[in-house]
Amino acid sequence: MKITAEQLTWRVHGSQLLTDVSLSVSPRQTFGLIGPNGSGKTTLLRLLAGLRKPKQGRVLLDDRPMNTMRQRDIAQSVTLVEQQAETTDRIKVRDVVALGRTPFLSALRPWSHQDELIVAQALKDVDMQHMADRFWHTLSGGERQRVHIGRALAQQPKILLLDEPTNHLDIRHQLSILELVRQLPITVIISLHDLNHAMECDRIGVMEGGRLVDTGPPRDVLTPYRLRQTFGVYADIFADPIDGSQVMRFRSAV
Repeated sequence: MKITAEQLTWRVHGSQLLTDVSLSVSPRQTFGLIGPNGSGKTTLLRLLAGLRKPKQGRVLLDDRPMNTMRQRDIAQSVTLVEQQAETTDRIKVRDVVALGRTPFLSALRPWSHQDELIVAQALKDVDMQHMADRFWHTLSGGERQRVHIGRALAQQPKILLLDEPTNHLDIRHQLSILELVRQLPITVIISLHDLNHAMECDRIGVMEGGRLVDTGPPRDVLTPYRLRQTFGVYADIFADPIDGSQVMRFRSAV
């Protein structure tokens, strides 16, 4: 499924957080969203997920304006994994992941064995099947993050939005989650802090001061000039001797 943003603008209490952002992400493409803290990445993802209505502009799913769609239809197509999503409820890991099936359930379509299989696979995909009966409040930050991603996978979205999903994860689970995301046959928009991880995306977009200032293939966008201009760092870019991929090393520009 294609997702398109047209001239999105968002402001709160007179503060402009997003200004005239337009982008289009093709079906099954992985689009990386990068930028300094406070550049508007999280705000943009929430607008794309339909959790906020833009002050100006619109979001389209396969050329259909989101504001003409029922919330249930949006939830069956798009899901967002946010940085922080807490609950005080006494709830088990399996039940959290099962919440991903909610948009598909109704009086005419109750919980089924197929839903059980989908939840079990999502738990396996995020390496949490052995903790399925653990209570939420007993989990570490990284374990909770993996459960949230599992909930999103159980929703079987056509478009997956991820806001810095590797936060709190150890390096092994960072790599496994990113590899899983790359293999999914769906459209993905993923906000990332690690610019070397961004190099693995099909395309990336650079946010700066609430604006989308550059988009394109990572090798074309992540130039020494862009890194110095947007992030205030010098970068040395090397070719990995094993697979030829680009690897960056950073130095302070101060």
